[in-house]
Amino acid sequence: MLVAVSLGQITSWGVLFYSFAVFLTPMQEELGWSVAQLTGGYSLALLVSAVAALPVGRWLDRHGPRALMTAGSIAAALLVAGWATADSLLVYYLIWLGIGVVMAAVLYEPAFHMVANWFRRLRGRALTVLTVIAGLASVIYIPLASWLVGQFGWRDALLILAAILALGTVPIHALLLRHSPADMGLEPDGGPGAAGEATMMTSERSLTREEAFRHPGFWWLAAAFFLANLGTMAVTVYLIPYLISEGYSRSFAAGAAGAVGLLAMPGRVVLTPLGDVIDRRYVTALIFGMQALAVALLLANQSRAGVIAFVILFGAGFGAITPARAALVAEGYGPAHYGSINGVIAFCMTFARAIAPVGAGLLYGWFGGYATVLWVVAAFSAVAIFAALLARPPERAPLTVAGPRSMSATKGVQG
Repeated sequence: MLVAVSLGQITSWGVLFYSFAVFLTPMQEELGWSVAQLTGGYSLALLVSAVAALPVGRWLDRHGPRALMTAGSIAAALLVAGWATADSLLVYYLIWLGIGVVMAAVLYEPAFHMVANWFRRLRGRALTVLTVIAGLASVIYIPLASWLVGQFGWRDALLILAAILALGTVPIHALLLRHSPADMGLEPDGGPGAAGEATMMTSERSLTREEAFRHPGFWWLAAAFFLANLGTMAVTVYLIPYLISEGYSRSFAAGAAGAVGLLAMPGRVVLTPLGDVIDRRYVTALIFGMQALAVALLLANQSRAGVIAFVILFGAGFGAITPARAALVAEGYGPAHYGSINGVIAFCMTFARAIAPVGAGLLYGWFGGYATVLWVVAAFSAVAIFAALLARPPERAPLTVAGPRSMSATKGVQG
């Protein structure tokens, strides 16, 4: 189930998130809309996705991801097909409003909810598998979308991607997803109850939303990932213009930006499992520190060596941010109300991604250069280090409950 859902994430992220940039130029040429008008739809989707993360989280806690992700995948395919027919800005924006809703329903958040419920001891490894496989989305779908546009035009390319999205996600979500191991008579991590014996197992005690929201550590955690995502999104948007302004060729600048994405996967492979042996708050602080140091090196040393050092440090940290957040929420607050609690963090992160390009653009306009923008990014990452260290979760004692065959006897136990 984990591998299948991870493969579905490749298609969902690839079509709904990463392929957008490929369609900017051909849409502008045919429809005559400005870049600001076209990207406005994409920004709208990110904002809607941030808001939708809150009710999506509550739904996941009550009903699990299966119905939500199945319906979301069907709607996503229909909306991408609708995008191919857009001839007016109003229709275009309505389509992207809908895509924003389905982003919240099919991207990482429900997949993380599945991991939080199905894994305990192996949670870090499961998050590594999920995010490393899903991390191939941009590598696969940006070139694929570009080839399809070149061969068939942007409208037919979108219709083909809509078909791929339906075939690559709907069967997985409809047929393989389950809410919890108990639905299949199993224990988390495939423990000794997998054969159905009446065993005793240690279960994580989960905090309610109200308990989590009353604890200051939760809000420090939200602040840490809000600040970190402001910085990473600003760098994503403005790295290429900055390098060009420093005299590098467009091809070198684009290659450096692409290398950041490639370095994300080794970062996930190394840093996510590290949180299983070291307090994950310290690992998260290390990730944010790598990003701050990377930007500082880039600004202090404009040589190719400085750019390479930036790419290595920033790319590795960039890749590890998302699984670090998922693991911190699951380990700190438990699986029972993971969707609702994580939904607030997801809202903060997605909202940061939506406003970062605009905020960075305003800074550029006020100060007349990209260096100021990047120094602010480094400052945000530095503050995020301290916020992560202060994000200590409340103490949670484990509960001992009966195995799968005896769950009816302990049904009243909050787990």
